[in-house]
Amino acid sequence: MQMDELIQAFPAQLKRAIEIGEKSKIGKPKFPIRNILISGLGGSGIGGTILSNVLRDDISVPIIVNKEYQIPAFVNENTLVIISSYSGGTEETLSALMQAFQQNAQIICITSGGLVQQYAETNDIDYVLIDGGSPPRAAFGQSFVQLLYILHKQNLLEDGFKQYLQSSIELVETEEESIKEKAKKIAERLNGKTPVIYSDAKFEGVCIRFRQQINENSKMLCWHHVVPEMNHNELVGWREKNENIAVIFLRNNNDFERNQERMEFTKEVVSQYAGDVIEIYSKGDHDIIRSIYLIHLTDWVSYYLAVLKGVDAVEINVINKLKNKLAEHSY
Repeated sequence: MQMDELIQAFPAQLKRAIEIGEKSKIGKPKFPIRNILISGLGGSGIGGTILSNVLRDDISVPIIVNKEYQIPAFVNENTLVIISSYSGGTEETLSALMQAFQQNAQIICITSGGLVQQYAETNDIDYVLIDGGSPPRAAFGQSFVQLLYILHKQNLLEDGFKQYLQSSIELVETEEESIKEKAKKIAERLNGKTPVIYSDAKFEGVCIRFRQQINENSKMLCWHHVVPEMNHNELVGWREKNENIAVIFLRNNNDFERNQERMEFTKEVVSQYAGDVIEIYSKGDHDIIRSIYLIHLTDWVSYYLAVLKGVDAVEINVINKLKNKLAEHSY
C-alpha cells in the first residue's frame, strides 16, 4: 500500500486494534506492579511515549520509556516490561527483552511475529500478535491500542479508555475531509522550510511523532521542543531572522493555563524571526482523543509534504542500509 492509503486506513486500523485487544489473552500480574518499562524504537516505540503522556493523571505507577539496548537496573519482578517491536526483529528491543527476562521482570510483548514472537513462545512470555505488512510507523494505531489494553488487563487502567478510542474513531472519520484540507494547507506553508514543532510538555510524544513522520515520510530535517522547558533555554536562541524556518505550535484548549500564557509570549518572540508561524488546535474532550486527532492530521501533513517535494513517503533506504550493515556483525 502507498502511504496515503495507509493513513486513510487509520480509523479502520484502530477498529481492528480494538478487536485484537479485546481478544488478547494476557495473564494477571504474578507480583504487584510498582513500575512500568515500555521498550521500543521508532514507529514501534512512539506509542509508549504518547501513552506515558496521556495517562499521566490516570496511572498510579511510573511509566518509563526505553529506546536503547540496555534496560535500567531497577527492573525486577515488580516491573511490567512491555516489549514493542512491530517487525519482531529490532535488535535493540530484542536485547532489552532478553535482559528483562534475566532480571525476572513481568513481560508482555507486542509484535507481528519474528524473533520477538519466537523468544516469547520459547520462554512462556505473554504476547499480543498484531497484523503485519505495513511500515512500523504506519501501524501506530495497532501498537498504541494494545498498550492501553495491556494496562487494563493488568488492572492498572480503568475501562474508560475504550469510549475514548471509540470517540477518536468517530472524530477522525467525521472530520476526515476537513483534516486533509487543513493538512494540505499546512504542508504548502511548510514546503521549502525547516519545521520547528512546539507544544505543551504533556504532548511531547505527539511532537516527536510529527517530527519522525516529517523525517521518514517527507525526507526532511526538523526539530521539536516543549513549553515550559524551551522557555528556559531555546527561547534565547531566537535572535536572527530566518525565512527558511516555520514554527508549528500544537495546542489544546485545556493546556495548563500558565503554559498557554507562555506559548502566547513565545509566539510573539518567534514571529519576529521565523518565516511562518502556524497553530494547530486539537479536538476532543480527553488527551487520548486529542492526541489521535493531532497524530492523524500531522500524518497527513507529512504525506502532503512528500508529494510537494516529489519523494516517496514509504522509502527508507538509508535505514535499511544501516540495518544491513549491522547485520554483517551480529549483536
